[in-house]
Amino acid sequence: MISRRDFLQVSMASAALVGASGFGNWARLAAQQALTQDQLLEFDTFGNVSLIHVTDIHAQLKPIYFREPSINLGVGGNKGEVPHITGAEFRARYGIKDGSPSHYALSSGDFASLAKGYGRVGGLDRVATVINAIRADRPDALLLDGGDTWHGSYTCHHTEGQDMVNVMNALKPDAMTFHWEFTLGSARVNELVESLPYAALGQNIFDAEWDEPAELFKPYEWFERGGAKIAVIGQAFPYMPIANPGWMFPEYSFGIRDEHMQAMVDEVRAQGADLVVCLSHNGFDVDKAMAGKVTGIDVILSGHTHDALPEPVQVGQTFIIASGSNGKFVSRVDLDVRDGRMMGLRHKLIPIFSDVITPDAQIAKLIDDQRAPYEAALREVIGQTESTLYRRGNFNGTWDDLICDALLSERDAQIAMSPGVRWGPSLVPGDDITREDLWNVTSMSYPNAYRTEMTGEFIKIILEDVADNIFNPDPYYQQGGDMVRIGGMAYAIDISKPQGSRISDMTLMSSGEAIDPSKTYTVAGWASVNEGTEGPPIWDVVENHIRKMGTVTVDETNTVKVTGL
Repeated sequence: MISRRDFLQVSMASAALVGASGFGNWARLAAQQALTQDQLLEFDTFGNVSLIHVTDIHAQLKPIYFREPSINLGVGGNKGEVPHITGAEFRARYGIKDGSPSHYALSSGDFASLAKGYGRVGGLDRVATVINAIRADRPDALLLDGGDTWHGSYTCHHTEGQDMVNVMNALKPDAMTFHWEFTLGSARVNELVESLPYAALGQNIFDAEWDEPAELFKPYEWFERGGAKIAVIGQAFPYMPIANPGWMFPEYSFGIRDEHMQAMVDEVRAQGADLVVCLSHNGFDVDKAMAGKVTGIDVILSGHTHDALPEPVQVGQTFIIASGSNGKFVSRVDLDVRDGRMMGLRHKLIPIFSDVITPDAQIAKLIDDQRAPYEAALREVIGQTESTLYRRGNFNGTWDDLICDALLSERDAQIAMSPGVRWGPSLVPGDDITREDLWNVTSMSYPNAYRTEMTGEFIKIILEDVADNIFNPDPYYQQGGDMVRIGGMAYAIDISKPQGSRISDMTLMSSGEAIDPSKTYTVAGWASVNEGTEGPPIWDVVENHIRKMGTVTVDETNTVKVTGL
């Protein structure tokens, strides 16, 4: 049995972030480099096995700003549980002081002010420095990539993922799993996977025609570390054809496949596994549910929902680690594995403060080499922002509102719909908006901005379906991202209601009139999963809108009334 004391390294991590109680004025001390690289990397080495986890990088090679969500609602058994608490409640749960580095890294409050003091986060050259430091302490540490790596930027789009493959290869992972990678199309995914010098894992990636495991993806990989026999089982995003266009990867099927996961765990245990690690892209709530159904997994390294938690969450004998997104964090997990079992665990969530951590020179050069052919386009300024632009949260963020405004204006629509995706860095007031910034929130392989007509009844059906993907009490039915972002229309949502009964009070903003179920409205949107969708790419639509505005001001939206909390 593993006690809380066994993994209280996390409290030391928090202390290293927050510092002494007399930290004083955060901006002044941050500027004086009071937060040091040594503090961030400090770790009381434990046991005989180390895991390094990165996930949901979304092709962010350079340092960025990234605002954590202010709204992340849980339902059913996850109501009020992490990661579904935010802001002051989250900080209180973990003993995080207001204005501290932990506040800035893990919480959304006072984001723009704190960003001015603490600066940008991430950058894979800084991530490399952290990985190298952990490997210097534990040379045989396993580096595991949770997926959503080959997607999300201008250069990744134009190189079809090659820039990220080149940089990640230099970091030398031991294994990875997948999600958005498949939107490159199966032919390109197959080509890249065949070139990887490390394991491509997904026990739930099946051949769609034969309903058997796909040959290209291993269900698990073996490693010998610290005298222990370790099995790493991959779990790709289970809802690919629902959340993304199935026509891009028709030969593959997915699903959670609990029974097959249990069979894989039993198989590796029978072959002598001392430690079983699941490298997952399920999303945190699904991982919790899976941990309650599948026995024998010691650690789940969780991805997809972008949650960053300073402590593991325990379900039975399984510990779940959440390592954030966009290269903002690296998790180190040390384990004591002996006598055929895990005896203890220590964990540290390491924030990548890019002004504090020295970049690795070799990786920095490699990153610059990938970007060099596109540098002029990346740097081109298309406008400025007077508002914080962010996306992350259950409902509209300001980046989403700006995209919806562009759709309404440029596509001459009454209502706009933008997908509830979680990826995309933030900008702070006073920043230029470059083409790179725009592509960081719009880059995908099905970007066409459609214009169509929908009845009020059909619009409600869409909202109800998406709401059930997020707020179904059973995590296994939570198959989407966050709520579809709406422009030009207000509505109310009661997250406690059953499917089909959550959405009400739909109102057209231009007239203040209630949406008529039988009336037809002009709707613009993008990221349709339907093959053959026509329209200009979304990045052109938004760029044209921003250029006309010059300086962008986006007020916090109040068009969604949430009840049933």
